[in-house]
Amino acid sequence: MRSRLAARSTRLVLAAAAVTALAATSTACGPDEVQDVSSSSAPSAGSDGSGSPSSGESPTASGAGSSGSSGSEGSEGSGDKAADSSDGEKSGYGQSCGTNDLDFTVTSESQAGGYYLVTAKAKSGITCYLDVNTPSVSFGSGADGVASPVGQGGADPIKLTGSAVAYTGISPKTTDSDGGKEFENVIIATTEDDADPAELKLPDPATVDKPIVTNWATSRAEAVPVIV
Repeated sequence: MRSRLAARSTRLVLAAAAVTALAATSTACGPDEVQDVSSSSAPSAGSDGSGSPSSGESPTASGAGSSGSSGSEGSEGSGDKAADSSDGEKSGYGQSCGTNDLDFTVTSESQAGGYYLVTAKAKSGITCYLDVNTPSVSFGSGADGVASPVGQGGADPIKLTGSAVAYTGISPKTTDSDGGKEFENVIIATTEDDADPAELKLPDPATVDKPIVTNWATSRAEAVPVIV
């Protein structure tokens, strides 16, 4: 009887020890597991946290960059337009004189057997230069009505603006014969290839035979056509 009780007591002690050990093990594992879960979730939260500001900063930085670039381009565009506008305001200055940039008057002169004096003046608001020293002059459309340059007089180039004027002299007839054709108008252009020549009414009809023309000049005396 005594031996059975001893054996039973021993089993109870062992069972109690096992329960105590199991409880200790459960208690020890619980915090570790909680700690492991916390530590494993911390990086996740950290990742989300760091991702959020990063994505938040990206649009801000991108927006700032875009705004800066846009502002710069806008500024440059305005500068270009301003420059274009400035150039546009200077249109007509420093250019070569086209025939349609000028106003012409024709007078009949008695020197050198008679000739026509043409005075050219820039139209209001125009400043230009007579880069080609000899005007293109003709009576009618035929080759025999084209005036030959005599190469006298002239300043090259002549600046026309305001009240400044230039002169050229045209002698319609340089032959001693009674021949020739009669014209009431003369055609003049600043260059041979000018697409818009001026047709000027003569003070009186001209008999034309081998006509000549002087260079542009700033003095009337230099515009008297003489065959040398």
